[in-house]
Amino acid sequence: MPHSVVPAAEEILDKEFPVLDKGFVRLVDYMGGDDRIVQAARVSYGAGTKSYREDAALIDHLLRNEHTSPFEQVILTFHVKLPIFVARQWIRHRTARVNEISGRYSVMKDDFYVPARGSIAMQSADNRQGRAAEGVPEELALSTIARMEAGQRAAYDEYSDLVGAGLARELARIDLPLSLYTEWYWQIDLHNLFRFVSLRIDPHAQMEIREYARVLLVMAKAVAPAACGSFENHILGATRFSAEEMAELRRRLGGAEAAGATPALEGKSLDRFEEKLRSGRQK
Repeated sequence: MPHSVVPAAEEILDKEFPVLDKGFVRLVDYMGGDDRIVQAARVSYGAGTKSYREDAALIDHLLRNEHTSPFEQVILTFHVKLPIFVARQWIRHRTARVNEISGRYSVMKDDFYVPARGSIAMQSADNRQGRAAEGVPEELALSTIARMEAGQRAAYDEYSDLVGAGLARELARIDLPLSLYTEWYWQIDLHNLFRFVSLRIDPHAQMEIREYARVLLVMAKAVAPAACGSFENHILGATRFSAEEMAELRRRLGGAEAAGATPALEGKSLDRFEEKLRSGRQK
């Protein structure tokens, strides 16, 4: 199957899209776009004979009905610069091919992530793995950033001293903090990229990785706009309801008689259901 050239993707190829304070995402290469999905679905060759509207309708049908294999035919390769703590979250998605810079062979750069003042927050009272929505007073935010920067400088100075003294790089790097930036090439198919984005762009994901997910989706739209449009409509902007939640929906939509029936949900289950109705995001 010949390589598809997508003009919009060619325009952003090798351009750095900045993320956070020092990070970026760069589309290094891609294979296929919307037309590749259509070709794979029809098991045909060449550009095909259908109109764009018909092709987009087919792509929408495939995604809506979870026929995922044609989307796996589109491959994207990214060059990403990201803090190590983000990389450790990211690498949990084991559906990609990764090649990361090695601190055993290279001297690591003096690049550390420092949160913006507005990103500094206390631990959430109802979310064990996240920060509170409210920020902290400016004085506390500034002092926190100063302490982080001081710790980063001290750690890198020690690292540089050890490397300069001839210690093995694989040992000298051990005490470098998670805020250090790393880089890798990350290659993934479009179906699994959609899965990554749907999980990491969610409001419950950590803010820093959400920023990367947003940029990845922008770049994917340049490669496969019809597929990304269907993804945003049927997955990203959609909500999945459980059987109990559907029973509650039917009760609320069934008129006065149904409304008088016993609610199908209570407690936290009801709270989660109400949150879905408010947010419109799949949980």
